[in-house]
Amino acid sequence: MKPPYEITSLILKYISSISEKIGEVNAKYLVKTNPSLRKQNKIKTIHSSLSIEGNTLSEEQITAILENKRVVGPQKDIIEVLNALEVYKNINILKHHSEKDFLKAHKMLMKDLIENSGKYRTKGVGIVKGPKVEHVAPPHENVPFLMKDLFQYLKDKSEISLIKSCVFHYEMEFIHPFMDGNGRMGRLWQTLILMEEYPVFEFLPFETLISKNQTAYYHSLSASDNEGKSTKFIEYMLSTIDKSLNELLENTTTTKLTDENRVQVFLENFVDEFTRKDYLNYFKDLSSATASRDLKKAVEMGIITKNGDKKTTTYRKN
Repeated sequence: MKPPYEITSLILKYISSISEKIGEVNAKYLVKTNPSLRKQNKIKTIHSSLSIEGNTLSEEQITAILENKRVVGPQKDIIEVLNALEVYKNINILKHHSEKDFLKAHKMLMKDLIENSGKYRTKGVGIVKGPKVEHVAPPHENVPFLMKDLFQYLKDKSEISLIKSCVFHYEMEFIHPFMDGNGRMGRLWQTLILMEEYPVFEFLPFETLISKNQTAYYHSLSASDNEGKSTKFIEYMLSTIDKSLNELLENTTTTKLTDENRVQVFLENFVDEFTRKDYLNYFKDLSSATASRDLKKAVEMGIITKNGDKKTTTYRKN
């Protein structure tokens, strides 16, 4: 069964706004041309997602761990960061529609933190806020088939990715399939679902905005629980993604692509054998002479291999 939700005018407004902003990010090659921005945003993502769960390490400490420097801090917090870095190192080989990869990611994320990492819970759980029971998760014996259904839903190609990612995030939090690590897994898997269609989400730290206003995040989850559908959570998450893209566009200086950058950007999006015409079609404002110079230099640098001659010339990534 398809998880329940409604398409509201607010959801349509955010989808339109997000699509426009992603187009602008892609047109400016913002993230791809700036390796330091990619690194900085990855650190922000890890810091924010873990701080929501109570991790006390700063962005500077996470940067130090990434650079293999010694950091003084609670052992549990350091392990959480090391695990998150390992997951993000492997993020491009995880398949968003694979339940097996989902469990593998949880095992990496929660290694040395809980028993039975990478396995669904075998006990009942509830979420308590102060004196109040906020949420009682479904019985543990229902978890395997509920998650199986949820992964079946991910394979629905007729569903808009932006909505699908929010629905999965909410439904997974509702099922609460693990004893611990559910929140960070929900945010990670939403990123993975979005990355499939929009590579920019690998480096978009929307968790930062969630971290700054956790009350709104938990309120949207609670409101959806009360309504029995994920509509409120979809509206909340889309507004967060929209704001995050806005911050990226406002705070990033557009850098002019160098010849080497151009080739690298092209190769990230064109993995098969290609011609100079393919290269020109990708960079429509480039002259034929500049395209030829780019490709010649890339061959000399060993980035690509040239085959054939003149009109039969093709290139392939090394």
